[in-house]
Amino acid sequence: MVSFEASDIKKIGLGLTGFGVIFTMIGLLLFFDKGFLAMGNILFLSGVTITIGVKSTVQFFMKRQNFKGSVSFCVGFFLVLMGWPMIGMIVETYGFIVLFSGFWPTLSVFLQRLPVIGWVFQQPFLTSFFERSRGRRVPV
Repeated sequence: MVSFEASDIKKIGLGLTGFGVIFTMIGLLLFFDKGFLAMGNILFLSGVTITIGVKSTVQFFMKRQNFKGSVSFCVGFFLVLMGWPMIGMIVETYGFIVLFSGFWPTLSVFLQRLPVIGWVFQQPFLTSFFERSRGRRVPV
């Protein structure tokens, strides 16, 4: 098994990303609280930037095949900051799904290999759902 050594900067980036996801979930649970949603967005984006680097982040968001997702994500982010959290989160969720659609095959393999609940993701109806997106494009 290959060991993965993370630097302190990457650990901070992963922590910020995690806090961003947590703040976003709290904002959704509190009926689209714009303060938590905005804070979650800012923490998530800063965490991703610190984790993979500024150059890789800019390259990822500026790729031609990611253009529709990038624009949707940025418009949703702006709408949340301007005080329209429900519409902003809908647009942002669409952008997030389009942006990170290349990661779904990797996620499906990971979920199928989990010890306790992996058998759920090995069911034929779920594997056929994940197989549809496999092989389309590389995420980064």
